[in-house]
Amino acid sequence: MSLEVINSPIFVTIQDKGRFSYAHIGVTASGVMDEYAYYIANMLLGNSYSENILEIAFSNFQLKANSNTQIAVTGAICEVFINEKPYSSWQTINIKAGDIIKIGKILSGSKVYLGVKEGFKIQKEFGSYSTTIKENLGGLNANRLLKGDILPINEKLTYHKARLKECYIPKYEDTLDLRVILSYQDEFFNKEQIDKFFSSEFTITNEFNRMGCKLSGESIKCNINGIISEGISFGAIQITNDGQPIILLKDRQTIGGYPKIGSVLSIDCFKLAQAKPNTKIRFKLIDIKEAQKKLKEFYNSFN
Repeated sequence: MSLEVINSPIFVTIQDKGRFSYAHIGVTASGVMDEYAYYIANMLLGNSYSENILEIAFSNFQLKANSNTQIAVTGAICEVFINEKPYSSWQTINIKAGDIIKIGKILSGSKVYLGVKEGFKIQKEFGSYSTTIKENLGGLNANRLLKGDILPINEKLTYHKARLKECYIPKYEDTLDLRVILSYQDEFFNKEQIDKFFSSEFTITNEFNRMGCKLSGESIKCNINGIISEGISFGAIQITNDGQPIILLKDRQTIGGYPKIGSVLSIDCFKLAQAKPNTKIRFKLIDIKEAQKKLKEFYNSFN
């Protein structure tokens, strides 16, 4: 009872919410880049909200079903084929043994999520299924998926189907507004530099992966050259020596020594995860109380 990888995908990993409470020994949180798409996939399938899922970063990924199951594809808008027949994403699809599942071109966005009923039956490491390649943890053999990999699943034959309403399906745009909480070392940036940071438009560079997203634009000057290395949160915005911001994401290092002007609201990082190089970024200030309110609203919406 399994799904089998039948081509050579470029970068597909198994992820869940991530692993926590291990930063003190240098283990990053990891986890899905777009939690909205992740939660919706598990909701459609009737899974636990902590179930594992496939995160697909590039086009052309193919699986063969060796048993009956049900899948849901969410995230980036993409071509979905079952035995060469096209299907829409953001819905459940019933799969029979022998079916060929193909994720074709990614049309809008950049991360596709493929969940399966009751998840993949693999072992957790440090409390998580998430693949962290640089730390040799999680997933299937602590690596991205390769041709011939076998993903164990439970046999499930169901006739129930679910589809997300159109109004809840995200639209992936070429310009993003990211809300920022001023924090960390913002006192080391004078008012002119902070004003420049919030009034400028930045561009996502090709240096964008699961660890972080480097931007290009107006140079932001800091009054200090560096800091003693310290812990780093999801969404922290480092200002490097060249004055360009780096937004740190799920596979970020656990400590760092660049000054940080603030932190992107985590739920906005999920939108950032679906962006592509050359996307335009603008930052908007949000205070801590409003940020906490938005976070509660997001996660409570899945209860």
